[in-house]
Amino acid sequence: MEKIDKLDRQILSIISKNARIPFKDVAEECGVSRAAIHQRVQRMIDANIITGSGYHVNPKSLGFNTCTYIGVKLEKGSMYKDVVPEFEKIPEIVECHFTTGPYTMLIKLYATDNEHLMELLNSRIQEIPGVTATETLISLRQSVKRVIPIFEIKEETNIEN
Repeated sequence: MEKIDKLDRQILSIISKNARIPFKDVAEECGVSRAAIHQRVQRMIDANIITGSGYHVNPKSLGFNTCTYIGVKLEKGSMYKDVVPEFEKIPEIVECHFTTGPYTMLIKLYATDNEHLMELLNSRIQEIPGVTATETLISLRQSVKRVIPIFEIKEETNIEN
């Protein structure tokens, strides 16, 4: 169990808004040394608190104009472990969640257009053994996208890996 203190939260708040900010600027804003920032960020990476960094590519710039969420019903919930590897073979699927509620799984995918989406649904997703039904929701516009808020709290918070 890893502890997150006020300085860790301050660092996370800064770097989650701009992953390319130099550590010297983070150190200056936090009032600590660059080495302290580097050590803390590395510790949070090692503890799986920070799970990645990089660039976000606009799917439309690559011709993927249709963002879709698909609720997937399976014959049995336990079949998810067999279905996930099949979803991993479909590069247009960018997220997959095992869920509660009316669907066993929820996937997010990008298609170039509705014809491409129909081909993915009919020829790929619905052909996977165990998939019994799908419901497709097309996103018309993404209105909010942000990172998880990082709040200042008085006491340390324990984070389990």
